[in-house]
Amino acid sequence: MRYEVLGDTMPAVEVVFDTAGESMYTQSGGMAWMSEGVAMDSNMKGGLGKSIGRMFSGESLFMATYKAEKPGAMIAFASTVAGEVLPVDVGATGGMICQKGAFLCAQESVTLSVALTKKLSAGLFGGEGFILQDISGTGLVFLEIDGNKVEKNLAPGEVIKVDTGNVVAFEKSVKYEIETVKGLKNIFFGGEGLFLTKLTGPGRVILQTQNFNEFAGRIIKMVPSR
Repeated sequence: MRYEVLGDTMPAVEVVFDTAGESMYTQSGGMAWMSEGVAMDSNMKGGLGKSIGRMFSGESLFMATYKAEKPGAMIAFASTVAGEVLPVDVGATGGMICQKGAFLCAQESVTLSVALTKKLSAGLFGGEGFILQDISGTGLVFLEIDGNKVEKNLAPGEVIKVDTGNVVAFEKSVKYEIETVKGLKNIFFGGEGLFLTKLTGPGRVILQTQNFNEFAGRIIKMVPSR
């Protein structure tokens, strides 16, 4: 399998299959274009339990698997917001924990499942929901980045505090917690909400410069109510 990321503002990843039988899967509606010689199969990948878990983590109940029927068949998956598409070799990283909505598409050897945060406070107050996405297995997964990508390699014990909506993914060696903003003035007038995400190394952290949910909220405020 070969791939190329196309475009800058609203990128897509175009995949060319080298042999018949190779396949990619995505959430329902994730395909942008494809050539002849690609067969589609909609299914509850991993069974009903995993499918419901994916739905709560921000993905669709049904996944679509696209399988090459001949060498040279091509398919593309497009991002849903302005930003970047990031390829990740899952086997090389040992798997990653991602925020909901980060998953774009992956090879069939990659497993997408539910990851519960280790502390209840992280789920209740983290701003991205109690359920995160656990990406494991081997092969390539492609993640959506809102805005631009920023990578940090945290040393053991090194801490970075992030607005939760700006977290894309982190390696499983990274500790994930929620920290309360200190000071009443900061809480009420700081504009950053009550909580920050605290990530503690060692491990790789992927951040994004845009918080799309926050951006969408600002747009909604500008829409006339009548």
